[in-house]
Amino acid sequence: MRPFRLLLAALALTAGPALADSPPLDWRGQVLAFNAEHCKHPAWGFSHSARDYALAKSMAAADKVTLDDDVLFAAAYLHDIAAFKPYEKPDLDHSDVAADLVGEILAPMGFPMAKLPKVQAAIREHMYYRTPTVPESLYLHDADALDWLGAIGAARIMALADPNGGQPDTPAVLPMLKENLRDVPARVLSPAGKALMPAKRDLLAKWLETLSAETDGFKTL
Repeated sequence: MRPFRLLLAALALTAGPALADSPPLDWRGQVLAFNAEHCKHPAWGFSHSARDYALAKSMAAADKVTLDDDVLFAAAYLHDIAAFKPYEKPDLDHSDVAADLVGEILAPMGFPMAKLPKVQAAIREHMYYRTPTVPESLYLHDADALDWLGAIGAARIMALADPNGGQPDTPAVLPMLKENLRDVPARVLSPAGKALMPAKRDLLAKWLETLSAETDGFKTL
């Protein structure tokens, strides 16, 4: 069953008495439901997790690398949980916090816990500035990095601006786009990721160039 169909099934369990006899969700359905409930954010919520999972699988297939899909699925949908309350710890890297607590989330769901160390590695190493140590980590790492580039990278960062005029405002998020363009491309490491990176890097660069031209060098942004 595709992830979004699993999510719909998970959400349907709370729809009313008519579905009271629905079979219990397997661990994947529970992970999707957990993500949908706890990870609500336009930049690193459910849709970001779904993109990371799909792109990681696609790149591994292109490189003819076999991944443990249980590990990749769990890591992709839980890697950002420490960016959200009640799990976040502002003084610590969200990757490390999530890796340390993910076992508590997966164990009661029926996840095959012998695979937990690889899930923890993939979560701990998913950010572009980390170095992957297992195949699932490598492809999640690259998918996550590529999601900071291209049109989706621009959309995610611009979504961080406070629509009510608070901080960060639109000018305040601009340095994040420039930093991603500067720092992320060199940290895409897999052959398939490197093949995809230039087009996404160049698209983001062109987008920033166009935005500058339309806003008097960002002065009227």
